[in-house]
Amino acid sequence: MSSYLLVFHAVAHEWPGGRSTRIYDFKVQTLRVTKLCNTKEIVTINKKFPGPVVYAQEDDRIIVKVTNETPYNATIHWHGVRQKLSCWFDGPSYITQCPIQAGQTFTYEFTLVKQKGTFFWHAHVSWLRATVYGAIVVYPKTRVPYPFKHPYEEHIVILGEYWLRDVVQLEQQVLASGGASPPADAFTINGHPGPNYNCSNNDVYKIDVVPGKTYLLRLINAGLNMENFFAIAYHKLTIVEADAEYTKPFTTDRVMLGPGQTMNVLVTADQPIGKYSMAMGPYMSAQNVSFQNISAIAYFQYLGAVPNSLSLPAKLPSFNDNLAVKTVMDGLRSLNPVNVPKEIDTSLFVTVGLNVNRCRSKTPRRNCQGMNNGTFAASMNNISFVKPTISILESYYKKIGGHFTEDFPGAPLKFYDFVNGAPNNAPNNTQAINGTRTKVIEFGSRVQIIFQDTGTVSTENHPIHLHGYSFYVVGYGNGNFNPQTANFNLIDPPYMNTIGVPVGGWAAIRFVADNPGVWFMHCHLDIHQSWGLGGVLIVENGKREMESLPHPPADLPRC
Repeated sequence: MSSYLLVFHAVAHEWPGGRSTRIYDFKVQTLRVTKLCNTKEIVTINKKFPGPVVYAQEDDRIIVKVTNETPYNATIHWHGVRQKLSCWFDGPSYITQCPIQAGQTFTYEFTLVKQKGTFFWHAHVSWLRATVYGAIVVYPKTRVPYPFKHPYEEHIVILGEYWLRDVVQLEQQVLASGGASPPADAFTINGHPGPNYNCSNNDVYKIDVVPGKTYLLRLINAGLNMENFFAIAYHKLTIVEADAEYTKPFTTDRVMLGPGQTMNVLVTADQPIGKYSMAMGPYMSAQNVSFQNISAIAYFQYLGAVPNSLSLPAKLPSFNDNLAVKTVMDGLRSLNPVNVPKEIDTSLFVTVGLNVNRCRSKTPRRNCQGMNNGTFAASMNNISFVKPTISILESYYKKIGGHFTEDFPGAPLKFYDFVNGAPNNAPNNTQAINGTRTKVIEFGSRVQIIFQDTGTVSTENHPIHLHGYSFYVVGYGNGNFNPQTANFNLIDPPYMNTIGVPVGGWAAIRFVADNPGVWFMHCHLDIHQSWGLGGVLIVENGKREMESLPHPPADLPRC
């Protein structure tokens, strides 16, 4: 292996060099699993569910060879990894690459430049990430301590959603119906639904704890279409990291994570010896949406507890407790003062929300099951994003015309009461436009984006994820954004990659566009993404050597 590394480093001189190289072999494979009284095949990596953990240190170089041994298309996205000068390996299908087709191989190569903490990887094709996901744990450099007391042990806790149906078919059926997505059959913690579900009394995740010791839990929400509350019965959680960036310690009874968000929390086993529930339940801020409301349960079990005793129940907020969500968000602050862009070169105002389009089908009962007999869609600035047939990065880099346009609007075409109004009323027909529109941003621009939730169909908390960057969440609030009254934190805002735009409210983010490439910006609820809630930012090359996108890799998949 070492000779291979030496050879490799010789050809990789144009890349930011890592301290050491970690090599992983990912095989996309189907696995037969029995859950919820049903046996079915699921797509996994290396027949593991959840998938293998990628371990590394800050500044390491990661090489992952992905071989697709399933009939489905596949790609892997390294969520939260900023992919400095390595946009080709970011992973979203038809944005930076064509999918890895059945029988094909593609090798991802990137460096964790100045990044450490809890990340995760997941499939980025159709709804495959329902089962194709795993943690990425990046430790600080050798002899660099955590900014808090070293925990006795660390545990990865991945929140997920499990479907009994084939998720690729499910996505196609939901889109064809024009209606809403059915709820998941179960919530899971590290793949286990826990005792509240049928046939799941022994399908439970458990952490054995020593009384008096402090544990670091690396929480990851890998769910598909739901945001979730998480709590441990009678135990406080102290948040010390959000989206792989340290925060000032903040203690709370429960946390909320949207899909795509990660959080490190410290928990001290300071209660009487016993078996305590760790619970994951729904946060649903939209109106009239059916959802899974049975909690997934895992055990936080003290040494010395009676093994078969009942676990003490955890208190979760009610499913629509917006205040509980705001309270956690209010507590998130960067550990130290940060360098937030004060002047802005590129300012975008982006509405996010659902649409209902007028039924155009000859079989409306089959295809127009949305509100008012229309079809559901979703959009940014009233444009529903359509993925092209070859990747945008490839067509941009090779100057192949006809696959995307560069006219994503920097603001909605018309301003109105976004939260309480609707722009048209022919059945809620917002006349959203379909298109593969991108926004081109000059290298080095200081960017501000205001995301504004809309109430056309229903206001809702949308977890918006930006690839290729972390951003400072400088403000958020209720109602329509008003620059006169908005309060911004330019001292110690949290540095995140996925922001829950508040239900019926807005969020403001800032970042410097110093990473050239084609970067997907989308809602991390997959049904919304499928309906078009996304857009693409193209950051141009800079003038210097280390500010330009390298050539595409030789094994880049073809469409």
